[in-house]
Amino acid sequence: MEKNRGFNEFRSKLFRIISVGYLGDFPSVVYDVIGSAALVLNLVAAVLSTFDDVQSVCGSVLEQVEYWTVLFFAIDYILRAICAKCMYPDKSEFKAFIAYFFSLLGIIDLLSFLPYYLPFFFPAGATAFRMFRVARVLRLFRINAYYDSLNVITEIIKNKAQQLLSSVFIIAVMMLASSLCMYSLEHEAQPDVFENAFSGIWWAASTLLTVGYGDIYPVTIMGKVFGIILAFLGVLIVAIPTGIISAGFVEQYTKLKHMGDYSKSIDMHFIKIQLSTKDKWVNKKVREVEMPHGALIAMIQRQGNTIIPNGNIVFEPGDKVVIGAQALKNDTPMNLKEVTLGPTHPWNDKFIKDLNFPRQTILLSIKRGSRTIVPKGGVKLKQGDTIVVISKFHLPEEDEIQV
Repeated sequence: MEKNRGFNEFRSKLFRIISVGYLGDFPSVVYDVIGSAALVLNLVAAVLSTFDDVQSVCGSVLEQVEYWTVLFFAIDYILRAICAKCMYPDKSEFKAFIAYFFSLLGIIDLLSFLPYYLPFFFPAGATAFRMFRVARVLRLFRINAYYDSLNVITEIIKNKAQQLLSSVFIIAVMMLASSLCMYSLEHEAQPDVFENAFSGIWWAASTLLTVGYGDIYPVTIMGKVFGIILAFLGVLIVAIPTGIISAGFVEQYTKLKHMGDYSKSIDMHFIKIQLSTKDKWVNKKVREVEMPHGALIAMIQRQGNTIIPNGNIVFEPGDKVVIGAQALKNDTPMNLKEVTLGPTHPWNDKFIKDLNFPRQTILLSIKRGSRTIVPKGGVKLKQGDTIVVISKFHLPEEDEIQV
């Protein structure tokens, strides 16, 4: 049991490192920098290796760059496979690994290093495996996680998926219909070019998508007229997905800019606490901490940096945690005040049970040096004590209660 617990804690720390880092989490930020640098170096080496002059001079260097960067990709994949349970906490160990293995990012991570090593085991397929190395370019999608501006693109595609699929369907139907029409108009004039209904698909695609490659074109008058009409339709059809994505950008940025304009304003009260090594929150994730209904962890200050908390952030000793709670409606206001007992204060050397507090006034705590004392009837107040009092009534000023 202890062994499993230790492994789970180790895996959680490892997952924090390989995940997108935040300010203050030095190991995670370093790992992100190394991963981004490895990707850039790998792609630069792949591009430079296509130049014969560069290859003849720096071929060995480029091979070493590829070797070490691909090795990093392989290690990164193994670490993410080990931490699959952290990515999918609701699944079992095996199902979490399968979910990562078949996920889009999991496939990209696998293809970023596997084709490099396959020729060692299957030399006959070296040429084909080398072609699959292009899949490393897809690893650039991981950079999407570091920038909110790139995340906007992902959100737009998700939100407008139905409209984009509809526009693609319209384009596919138009291509098929155009191919059939052009076959009917041009088959007799160009039997070798428009052999069947599907031979005009390439022409329809190049015309509708405004490419106009020019290897297949109509020669009859009716074919040319139809080609002109289709070219105009192509401009309009291509504008459909462009307009959808442009409108999505406007909607997304408008929503982000005015997110709080239409929200209901509520009063919040905040307190700040600093965690010590003995606090129960230390080494726990934010989502593992039980908070009262209506309370939330608003912010974490760590080593001078401000962290916006999410469920995977782990509390560390020394963290300053800002906790907020919604103000209760129709609640009676309470006055909170600290009073430090001076040398002539009448409460000096008196037991709490002997003091006459006003009604609806409560002594919350006593600060004595670096200690906090729970107020009980047998506790004797001393000079220099700072007492925290809460009352529904206005408390007298300090000079009013001191002698």
